Amino acid sequence: MDKGRQVFAVDLLERYAAKGRGVITCMAAGNDVIVLGTSKGWVIRHDFGVGDSYDFDLSAGRPGEQSIHRVFVDPGGSHCIATVVGSGGADTFYTHAKWNKPRILSRLKGLVVNAVAWNRQQITEASTREVILGTDNGQLYEIAVDEKDKREKYIKPLFELAELPEAIMGLQMETAILSNGTRYYVMAVTPTRLYSFTGIGSLETVFASYLDRAVRFMELPGEIPNSELHFFIKQRRAVHFAWLSGAGIYHGGLNFGAQHSSPDGDENFVENKALLDYTKLSNGAEVVKPSSMAVSEFHFLLLIGNKVKVVNRISEQIIEELQFDQASDSNSRGIIGLSSDATAGLFYAFDQNSIFQVSVNDEGRDMWKVYLDMKEYAAALANSRDPLQRDQIYLVQAEAAFTSRDFLRAASFYAKINYILSFEEITLKFIGVGEQDALRTFLLRKLDNLAKDDKCQITMISTWATELYLDKINRLLLEDDTALENRNSEYQSIIREFRAFLSDCKDVLDEVTTMRILESYGRVEELVYFASLKEQYEIVVHHYIQQGEAKKALEVLRKPVVPIDLQYKFAPDLITLDAYETVESWMASNNLNPRKLIPAMMRYSSEPHAKNETHEVIKYLEFCVHRLHNEDPGIHNLLLSLYAKQEDDSALLHFLQCKFGKGRENGPDFFYDPKYALRLCLKEKRMRACVHIYSMMSMHEEAVALALQVDPELAMAEADKVEDDEDLRKKLWLMVAKHVIEQEKGTKRENIRKAIAFLKETDGLLKIEDILPFFPDFALIDDFKEAICSSLEDYNKQIEQLKEEMNDATHGADNIRNDISALAQRYAVIDRAEECGICRRKILAVGGDYRITRVYTAVGPMAPFYVFPCGHAFHAHCLIAHVTRCTNESQAEYILDLQKQLTLLGSEARRESNGGITDESITSMNPADKLRSQLDDAVASECPFCGELIIREISLPFILAEEAQLVASWEIKQQNLGNQRSISLPL
Repeated sequence: MDKGRQVFAVDLLERYAAKGRGVITCMAAGNDVIVLGTSKGWVIRHDFGVGDSYDFDLSAGRPGEQSIHRVFVDPGGSHCIATVVGSGGADTFYTHAKWNKPRILSRLKGLVVNAVAWNRQQITEASTREVILGTDNGQLYEIAVDEKDKREKYIKPLFELAELPEAIMGLQMETAILSNGTRYYVMAVTPTRLYSFTGIGSLETVFASYLDRAVRFMELPGEIPNSELHFFIKQRRAVHFAWLSGAGIYHGGLNFGAQHSSPDGDENFVENKALLDYTKLSNGAEVVKPSSMAVSEFHFLLLIGNKVKVVNRISEQIIEELQFDQASDSNSRGIIGLSSDATAGLFYAFDQNSIFQVSVNDEGRDMWKVYLDMKEYAAALANSRDPLQRDQIYLVQAEAAFTSRDFLRAASFYAKINYILSFEEITLKFIGVGEQDALRTFLLRKLDNLAKDDKCQITMISTWATELYLDKINRLLLEDDTALENRNSEYQSIIREFRAFLSDCKDVLDEVTTMRILESYGRVEELVYFASLKEQYEIVVHHYIQQGEAKKALEVLRKPVVPIDLQYKFAPDLITLDAYETVESWMASNNLNPRKLIPAMMRYSSEPHAKNETHEVIKYLEFCVHRLHNEDPGIHNLLLSLYAKQEDDSALLHFLQCKFGKGRENGPDFFYDPKYALRLCLKEKRMRACVHIYSMMSMHEEAVALALQVDPELAMAEADKVEDDEDLRKKLWLMVAKHVIEQEKGTKRENIRKAIAFLKETDGLLKIEDILPFFPDFALIDDFKEAICSSLEDYNKQIEQLKEEMNDATHGADNIRNDISALAQRYAVIDRAEECGICRRKILAVGGDYRITRVYTAVGPMAPFYVFPCGHAFHAHCLIAHVTRCTNESQAEYILDLQKQLTLLGSEARRESNGGITDESITSMNPADKLRSQLDDAVASECPFCGELIIREISLPFILAEEAQLVASWEIKQQNLGNQRSISLPL
């Protein structure tokens, strides 16, 4: 420890703290508040935070001498509990900082309270929440007080030590909020045992659960003046504990919420337990046990006699002894006890009259050295304050490893040193012992620790490490001949490590220098690897092609960062090297232009291939055409040329029959050049394909002529394709027929039978007389007797059918004449009172101005009229006006034009009868009659009230545009309603 600065310092805080109320018997502190108990039953409260002090007498009204046995104050300094003991028994009081008078806890009468555990996580100034009291007879009670109630909320017993009923001397409590409730952790000590309790729920349920299970405890027998239990609190949470027992100081860490289950199911929240034996404090002299204790983060403060020995909790060494400047009248008893204020981070000692303050001055400043001496390097680093301290820790570790010849481990620690040893000193250490591996490790670790701004140093160290790697690789190759084949060898491991190093340092290594070094060592594969890291892809691909590793070259080319031009550049070499992998790679790429791959594909296609070998170029071209829907004529022409060179022409025919432009408006059905295709197919003697191309080019005669050389069935199919030109179709069939007849080699009668059978296949397009010229002149007519008779019978049937159709037509004409005559004589009976459906005047009324008489023949003095089968009747001029108004504009103009023409021609003399039309009059109608008939058809083809005209009026609006003014006249104008009262009507 640093002897120049003391960690703990003692100062006199208050010389006469008892204020003449007796001598001090006990003390408690919290949040800069000190509460004292005196031998005369007084409790004195000093609030150093506000500079206030007051006292109250707990012995008032009690017979005999009274003394304060214990005082307790919460961490916030608001709540206080005190126990007074006298000849009349014991009483316990509670008081609040805001109260003027303490309140007795009557249910605890007669019980001596030795210990109190506060709920540090939940206590507030207004409420104590749950508080546990430990008594002299081994009982635990729970109490809660709210300041506003001026009394306790409840006091209830929790637990009693039945097995060994000793006094409870110390109590501590912690809580943890979990998802399923609050977990309580309680520790209690007696003179010989430390008990631990834990559970979820309320305190009552936690302790009730121990009725059915054993209580966990640690027993350390031995005499002790005062058994104490202390928690060290950091950020309102206990982190470690210490028990002042007869056997020593039992201490350990606290990990609340840990899931280490004990055999009985409880959570074991105590870790790293240890026992500090008192013999370590005596230096060989007689052992004197402490009478009191306080706990700081790293130390124990032990009151032994009139001195406080400060013992480091980790090293268990005494680091300081604290002396107290006592008054002469206090020497009789000396220092009575120690107390701690966890909130303020202070410690106190007291004698019968005075209070001493023990302050802490950065007690963790030298803890790194303590841990370092104990070789607990991780803890030493955790407690180090500056880089120099960390360098010393690393140096100790490095020197220890170097001495034990663990050079690799030493290199790792040396690399972390930045100040107390230079880079050159460390490297010379490893060079001096010939440890190249350790030197390489040191350089690599040093790279990890350098800042990014040290670019020059990083580059130099990386280059040096590269050379060390290459030297190691070559040495391994010389030492082990099987290193190349053994994948688990050290050689393979160092290769993988070196490549990882190149990947990590690719941005800091100089490209030219590194490639030169790799080349000088003959490491071609690593050179290629580094080139790929530096995105020198042309070098990489060229290397793989030279090695015959097309698959690896293609993997490089498929990377998104590789320029697409390299695909086209290396395509000829790659497809020659491995056509399958190359084509698969092309098909997997979606950014290639197939046209730029044509040279490579033509080079591959020009080479000989096995008969059953899959043509990879054809596969790729089919992919482009069918999957990518490529429309490039060059791609289609190349695929067609490759199909034409195959022995099997099925693929070629299928390709020619496909309509690649199907679905496109005004687009072509194919994208290859048909003339080129025809020349190619003729050259390769693909006659079926030529037939298809001729047909596609509408050269049907050439197609049939060529098809007849291949297969008559194909010729028939081609001839049958022509549908819109009957003459051409017949001509094509005659070509087929001539070929069929001329090619027959059987007997004459057999040839004739086959010719007759052929006629049936034409579906009547050809007759026997069409094919007779193709037979020889010397053919006997008897051979055609059956066919000719059959043909004549067909003609006879046709003639008879035509006769029947003529007779049917004659009968139909006669029926029509009879119907016309009947219609001319048809009449309808009209009632005298019958009204016109439009003007509502009587139909048979005499007189009036009927201008229509110039157009129609009047019936006596009556106006012309129409009567419909439905019963509606209309005056002629009313009907014409109605239809003209309701029909569309063009029809209305047509009706008016007919009227105008009738007026110009003049009307004929009215007949005295309403009919009298004979057959002769029908056939000899003059122009006026024709116009009148057309007018009848226009206005009287159907009843205007029952026909289509009335149906169309459904879609017309109720109010026409010309009626807008009439509608506006009905509009209700806004009146001045200002003087009118509104009356609200209930709904």
